[in-house]
Order: sequence, then C-alpha cells, then structure tokens
Amino acid sequence: MKFRRKKHQDRDIDISPLIDVVFILLIFFMVTTTFAKDMKLDIERPSARSSSPASTKAVRVYVDAGQQVYVDDVPVKAWMLESRMREMLAGASEPAVVVVTDRSVPAETLIEVVDRCRLAGAENVGVITDAEEG
Repeated sequence: MKFRRKKHQDRDIDISPLIDVVFILLIFFMVTTTFAKDMKLDIERPSARSSSPASTKAVRVYVDAGQQVYVDDVPVKAWMLESRMREMLAGASEPAVVVVTDRSVPAETLIEVVDRCRLAGAENVGVITDAEEG
C-alpha cells in the first residue's frame, strides 16, 4: 500500500478586509455616540442617597461657588435666566432642566434658579448630586 502524503501549502489569511471593517465600525460608533457635555467648572456637587440618572436631553444650568449662573457655557444674570430658558425650551417635547450646583451655593440661590426654570416652562427640574456612600 502506498500512502499519499498531502503537501502542506502555507496558506496566508489576508486580514486587511477585517481591519477595514473594524475601523469602519469604530468610526461609525464614534460618530453616533452622544456625550453629555459638562462645563469645565470646579464644582463640588452635593450628595444625596435618593439620586437617579439625569436625562441627557435636559438643558443644563450651572451655578458655581461664586453664585454665577451659566446656560450653554454663557454666563447669565439670574433675572435674565427665565427668558433665556424660555428660548431654549421652546421646541422641546419634554421640557426638562438639570441644575448643576456647587455645595456651597446658598439654598436661596438654588431655589431662585429652580423657580425661574419652572416659570420658563420646564416641567421637570432636577439637581445633579453625587451618590452618597454608606
């Protein structure tokens, strides 16, 4: 009996199409991903046990330690906040506002900002907090 030996042929697998597909997928996910844009303020958020995730579509209002109010990275006077928020919430299906505040901001200032947002037509107004440990 004769045994035939198969000749081993070195078969190279071309992975360049695979790399192309991976890069296309990477670019697709980078383009379609949305990120919550927070301002670059030095804010120490207050903590709370009953915190829940905030909507990424909500308009963000920032109040820093110096009690300066910001909407879309633009400083706004407190008395002007209501008209600015009316403009921003004009076409929203669910008008929601998230207030990002420093823990040293007095409650009076926070209440004024929340009140002006509600008067402007925001149905949901929340305050961003850090989750309390314990």
